Amino acid sequence: MTTRPQAQVSPGLARAAAVSWRVLVIVTAGALVLYLLIQLRLVVLPVILALFLSTLLVPPANLLRRRGLPPSAATAAVVVGAVLLLAGVVLLLVTQVTPQLSTLGQQVTRGIEDVQRWLATGPLHVSEEELSGTFDRLRASFGGDGRGVARGLLTGATVAGEIAAGLILTLVLTFFFVKDGDRFSGFLLDVVGEQRREDARAIGRQAWETVSAYLRGVATVGLVDAVLIGIGLVIVGVPLVIPLAVLTFFGAFFPLVGAFLAGALAALVALVAKGPLAALIVIGITIGVQQLEGHVLAPVVLGRAVNLHPVAILLALTAGAVLAGIVGAFLAVPVMAVAWTVLVYLRQRGQEEVGEAERRTEEVVTPPSEEASDRVP
Repeated sequence: MTTRPQAQVSPGLARAAAVSWRVLVIVTAGALVLYLLIQLRLVVLPVILALFLSTLLVPPANLLRRRGLPPSAATAAVVVGAVLLLAGVVLLLVTQVTPQLSTLGQQVTRGIEDVQRWLATGPLHVSEEELSGTFDRLRASFGGDGRGVARGLLTGATVAGEIAAGLILTLVLTFFFVKDGDRFSGFLLDVVGEQRREDARAIGRQAWETVSAYLRGVATVGLVDAVLIGIGLVIVGVPLVIPLAVLTFFGAFFPLVGAFLAGALAALVALVAKGPLAALIVIGITIGVQQLEGHVLAPVVLGRAVNLHPVAILLALTAGAVLAGIVGAFLAVPVMAVAWTVLVYLRQRGQEEVGEAERRTEEVVTPPSEEASDRVP
């Protein structure tokens, strides 16, 4: 009976196949976890937001506790103070924007009429019929039948309900994370076990410090940007200075993209209100401030809190925006920074364990020295 010769596979191909199926398993598991997180976003996002907010609220809460306030009272004072501060900012924006909406609306209308006039009398020589037909098609595209409007209203109501539920859950979780953070961390360390407790404690501490440093640093950078750009807008005479400055501040929490969008909106307002020259000046001010931020403020203030390449930041922002919208874009960079910090720690820890194992092996294998053998009777 003759046996059939087996096909020979090169070692390189065998290693590639082994690595490939392991990569496929990891990618499949990661995709499954990501799918579950997206499906549970109404729970996952409030938890992450509450953790991030806790990094900012724990220090003042601990200060109030040291002053003699009970934990519940200290936590409630800090959380309520943060909510009132945010509500005050929103109220300030509303009071600043509302009186100028009619003026800006008239200026926008005049700007559109100027554009139409230029298209008709300028070098393009677009006829009035073509212009009216184009605007009619635009209005039709933004319109629609009653069913489309009803679906839009229903979708808007659903999104508003999800946002409201997420905000309430975030506030409740933030309260308990600030108040009982030590109990939660102790429970998680007990779940990890005695063998890995020190590693888990070190990872948690580094992740907490990374998020705290990131949020404080970005808030500082955003405040400086907002003040400088606000001064520039006042000098140029652009309206809505305070709302644009506040938008610049919050845009700092979306690295690279947020600064661009805030500057573009400021330039657009300047174009509508003051003309092309004012818009160019605002663009120059924005570019100058962003250069100051990128080369001086961010490296000094943030330090190593977010030691990520701009390409990684852009990819993280894009992925976060696609998966979870604005909230995902806000969380993308700090989450990536924490992940990178954890990976660096695990790599260093693995190298230390390998070095310790090699030292133990050398101690076992190395024979005793001649001086030691001479002392033996």
